Amino acid sequence: MRVLKENHKGFSTILALALIPLSGFATDIYLPSLPAMANDLHVSAAAVQLSLVLFMFSVGVSQFFIGSILDSFGRYKIGLVSLALFSVTSFVIAVVPNIYVIYAMRIIQGITIALIVVGKRAYFVDLFKDEKLKSYISLFSIIWACAPIMAPFLGGYLQSSFGWRSNFYFLGGLSLVFLVLELIYSGESLKHYHPFRLKSIAETYKGMLKTPDFTLGLLIIGICFGIVVVFSLSSPFIIERVLGHSAITTGYTSLLSGLSLMTGGIIAKALIKKPLGKKVGIAFGIQILLVLLMIFTSSWLTNIYTLIGFIIGIHIAGGFIFNIIYGYCLTRFSKNAGVASGLTGGVMYMISSIFSYGFANLFKVKSQLLLGVADLSLLVIVTILFVIFNKYRLQNSLGNVVKE
Repeated sequence: MRVLKENHKGFSTILALALIPLSGFATDIYLPSLPAMANDLHVSAAAVQLSLVLFMFSVGVSQFFIGSILDSFGRYKIGLVSLALFSVTSFVIAVVPNIYVIYAMRIIQGITIALIVVGKRAYFVDLFKDEKLKSYISLFSIIWACAPIMAPFLGGYLQSSFGWRSNFYFLGGLSLVFLVLELIYSGESLKHYHPFRLKSIAETYKGMLKTPDFTLGLLIIGICFGIVVVFSLSSPFIIERVLGHSAITTGYTSLLSGLSLMTGGIIAKALIKKPLGKKVGIAFGIQILLVLLMIFTSSWLTNIYTLIGFIIGIHIAGGFIFNIIYGYCLTRFSKNAGVASGLTGGVMYMISSIFSYGFANLFKVKSQLLLGVADLSLLVIVTILFVIFNKYRLQNSLGNVVKE
């Protein structure tokens, strides 16, 4: 096993941070191409949206098992194989434009992305401690938000210039570059291997999922991300088919949405020492107010500017909430970092894929009004969950104080 060299640690850490948004790139780069894909493949909007949802669900389900595999067999070699597979499947999608082949490749890509991202999140827990670890973890959602900023923006131009297949050629080439850099500069970060015993692993999962504040936190970040995905799924059709703009415009709106998520994460990092319950409660209140305004003004004020204006505010608040609760879940079980990382990412993707696809199609989101109604429905659910989460979180904090 190739151990990470001390003189490569700095660049390897940069690579680990750079690979965390790869899941977002795989999700978001072809968002502006969804209408063109539907036309070219002669399928419905829901059919091409399903390729995105299958990828997300595959990422989520995989992470239930991947954390324990990474804790038992290490991160490095598994990561290399995953990058190679991701590259190959990207080229297959571009070369074989069949919706069922795309579904199969996207499922495989979901598994490989889960292996890569969970391994890289655990990398930081392997190598860093205390305040430095908290600092890196607070960067995760900020860096992860780079993908929604850059990927659709780039994808819009690729779609406009070369067509939807160019998105997947780009993903294949990008992952190949990362593979070469990993081979040169990275190595194994895991120092203490856990025996791969299914019974003990099942007990670990069971113990984590029976912890109320952890499980409720997973549901909260899943639905928060689901609100963003509802916009991602519906915005290309609203912007390109209803409002009559180009794929490039879709890319710009997604860029602003991603910048909003990052801004929320940066604000959360700046307010990291403020009381969790109060700051998250205020953020939920702001989201609900903005969604209500979006609904009530939709009958007389609907255009690209009002749509993105409301989305910016909603997603800044969402990025703020996500950053805080995500960090809480990742650090809840530091002794089983791989499993905790896998569960956190896995449940988030599963919940967000189910709720986003379900609510986007339940409300047939094709306008600002229907987008607002879908968002409001999700916000009511997640706000109730947060109230319960905060109660259990405070009980856990009080219990820890008593033990000390």
